[in-house]
Amino acid sequence: MEKLRYFYEKYPELHVAAAGSLLEFALEEIPTFGVGRIRSLFMYPFSFNEFLGALDEEALCQAIKAASAEKPLAEAIHDQLLGKLKIFMICGGMPEAVSQYIRKRDLLGGELVLNDLITVLKTDFAKYRKRTPLLLLNDVFESVMHQAEGKFVYERAARGTPAAAIKQALDLLVMAGLAHPVTHTAANGIPLGAEKNNKYRRIIPCDTGIFLKTLGLRSEILPAENFSAVNRGALTEIFTGLELIKNSSCYAPQELFCWQRSASAGTGNAQIDFLIQKGSRIIPIEVKAGTQGSMQSLRLFMKEKNIERGVRISLENFNRNDTIDIYPLYAIGNLI
Repeated sequence: MEKLRYFYEKYPELHVAAAGSLLEFALEEIPTFGVGRIRSLFMYPFSFNEFLGALDEEALCQAIKAASAEKPLAEAIHDQLLGKLKIFMICGGMPEAVSQYIRKRDLLGGELVLNDLITVLKTDFAKYRKRTPLLLLNDVFESVMHQAEGKFVYERAARGTPAAAIKQALDLLVMAGLAHPVTHTAANGIPLGAEKNNKYRRIIPCDTGIFLKTLGLRSEILPAENFSAVNRGALTEIFTGLELIKNSSCYAPQELFCWQRSASAGTGNAQIDFLIQKGSRIIPIEVKAGTQGSMQSLRLFMKEKNIERGVRISLENFNRNDTIDIYPLYAIGNLI
């Protein structure tokens, strides 16, 4: 890795790309990083739109982009997209798993790819045992999958281990791109990160396929005809967070934010799953696994923060409910 930075001086006409497993770990160990000579691109598993592109479903991609609350999709197209979305959630966005499905339309073959990938990832942890014990990294990685819904609690990740050690292991997973924090912010203005509170964080894994495979849920949901069987647990929140990241700029690491209010002094619990900044506006996003559910927290947040418009993401078609725009899960890219 250290030798690559000299290509800029010796062979400026040559474009050099470096990629690899847990590359961020390797880069951190380089004494000098070559300021001004290196451009970082942050790459992620396939987004849903990229998955449709790999399926040669460009017409469906264009239909999503052209749709809105004022112009919802035809129900037949909406249902078709929900079917593709179910496949994508099970397959995940890892390139080889997607390639396996594209070549053979075989989700079970993709499952073998994910098995191999998870094994390789855990094997790679051994390279960094000097920083964090291998078993602890494995435990925290597994705990990210099991705690993907709600606040990440250090004590549940490895009982009897100091919180500082668990935090270090978790930070390494985040650095490696295997986990993404969703951090609480007071959201009184922009930028959202100015009022973030790292004491409340949800942690989502890097891929829905890896998430399902790690928890052993794939065999249960593959034969399911009812889409709600796929949306168990935190799957829709994971998918939403990942889509927000994947559809953002690739030139800087993307932060995810949420808002949480605990019951106190006569006020009830309230939670906004995600907050994004669009220009000078804050847009609150509520995620629903199905087609129903109240939007009490969303309306409360909008009133408290004087926000004119919110977003609900669900299995519904494009629509609008007063000051809340409804986006289908497969159209999160339209928000960005």
